Amino acid sequence: MDFYLQRLHDALTSVTEGMTSEQRHRHPEGKWCPAEILEHLYLTYTGTLKGFEKCLSEGRPLASGATIRDRIRTFVVINLGYLPEGRKAPKNTTPKGVAAESVAADIFPKIALMDVAIQRCEEAYGRHTKLLDHPILGPLTGTQWRKFHWIHGRHHVKQIEALRQREQ
Repeated sequence: MDFYLQRLHDALTSVTEGMTSEQRHRHPEGKWCPAEILEHLYLTYTGTLKGFEKCLSEGRPLASGATIRDRIRTFVVINLGYLPEGRKAPKNTTPKGVAAESVAADIFPKIALMDVAIQRCEEAYGRHTKLLDHPILGPLTGTQWRKFHWIHGRHHVKQIEALRQREQ
């Protein structure tokens, strides 16, 4: 598995290890609980996987041309590793109430499948080719997609850690 996605896998494993069902569903008013955070992440992996599978089925990269705004956002998130707080999740990645046990069982295989799909696109179209548009950052290469998921996942791992700290 790719370096960034392995780090993501390890961080998610570590932060969720030993969590009870009650801990997965506890949260402050107006904030997501760990189960919802994990579902959100799962939905982002599912969406990315579908996008890369579409690239493969259509036989071409699906990325558009990058705007100045895309380049700035990509630089801030991917190059600087800074994910701004307070942005509302895209509708298709908002938790819908899927059973926490189902998400916990499926999230790690989804990361692995996403990695394989990205790798297949890189092999088909080139490692430095912008392959697919991110809904906020614009067109990204496979490496940028993997690093985005690490940075985004790390952001949410910190949220889960903070929720677990509140319990102690």
